[in-house]
Amino acid sequence: MIATLLLVVSAAVLLTLGTAHLIITFVGPKLRPRDRALEARMREVSPGITRKASMWDFWVGFNISHSLAAILYGLIYGYLAIAHRELLFSSAYLLTVGALMLGTLFVVAKIYWFRAPLIGIAISLLCYLAGVAVALS
Repeated sequence: MIATLLLVVSAAVLLTLGTAHLIITFVGPKLRPRDRALEARMREVSPGITRKASMWDFWVGFNISHSLAAILYGLIYGYLAIAHRELLFSSAYLLTVGALMLGTLFVVAKIYWFRAPLIGIAISLLCYLAGVAVALS
């Protein structure tokens, strides 16, 4: 039961971070440049890969897909921990994928992001690892 609870908490943290990130992508100024001229320029300039989208389009799209990945992780691993505990804890593949996902997000957060997502991902990763350790002991 403890292992399941720890994985549910891990999943819920990422689900919450992803949902909050998706909301602030569309609502409020938090993901907009402080420099309005930079945002205007991002709307005008296209990346090297295509002329059919602006850097602003890419920025918004990356934020949406980034949010959806965290939401998907939270929904899938939360569901597996609750509804298919035996499958999750007996699958080296699923346990490894979950650990790699969270571990990689932790490294990315440490290098590129700021304190709040780093703390959230660290909590999620620690709960995940503790849950797996309890389940496998």
